[in-house]
Amino acid sequence: MTAKAPLRSALQDGVLTLTLDRPDKRNALNAALVDALHAALERADLDAEVRVVVLRGAGRDFCAGADLEELLASAELTLAENEATARRLGALFSRMRALPKPVVAVVQGRALAGGAGLVTACDLAIAGDGAQLGYPEIQRGFVPAMVMALLRRCVGEKVALDLALTGRVLTASEARSLGLLARVVPEADLDREASALATTLASASPSAVALIKQLLYQLDGRSVEEGIALGARINALARETPDFRAAIARFLGK
Repeated sequence: MTAKAPLRSALQDGVLTLTLDRPDKRNALNAALVDALHAALERADLDAEVRVVVLRGAGRDFCAGADLEELLASAELTLAENEATARRLGALFSRMRALPKPVVAVVQGRALAGGAGLVTACDLAIAGDGAQLGYPEIQRGFVPAMVMALLRRCVGEKVALDLALTGRVLTASEARSLGLLARVVPEADLDREASALATTLASASPSAVALIKQLLYQLDGRSVEEGIALGARINALARETPDFRAAIARFLGK
């Protein structure tokens, strides 16, 4: 019998929806699912029909983190083997940020450990008001390692350490106040609000969206002066795009 694919994908009106599809395992991340996400993001990068990527989970939870069976088995592997596995997941986070199209997490239920890492790596995240998010790896003698580079940027050093050292789980409103979620909406409205957000992003200028995302992430570690100079460069590039010229012409009625 052929194994069920761990990831479902559907493209409609420019929105590529990727659904983690292991609900019996609370959509836990295993090697097959990580590989499937890499392949889906490659498709999103190469397919001009894809304007936005939406990431969500099947069932009650977004993603409970790493598959515990794989995690337990990893204790018997070599240091090099485990580092390669970790790098594969870390490369997924990097790939999401490098994609010139927005990646939006739609979070219901729990997003924990690696699941919280996925949410943190997304460009935007919208959640139902009953969602929970946290990095509880320390409670299993483990470390939220790859996500720390992103978490520190999102919430600052002290809050990142608080979350990693205590493993405390945040409510959706707490995660929103810390900047880990862009929007929190009533559970009953989550699908409608997420769809509206994806539609808005898909209807925006692809070149402008790509340049905004590129500029935001390239500002990391730069001085104000360097950031302004980079912004001027992006500003000039935006003026040369067909999207910009067409939008200005429409505005002027020409």
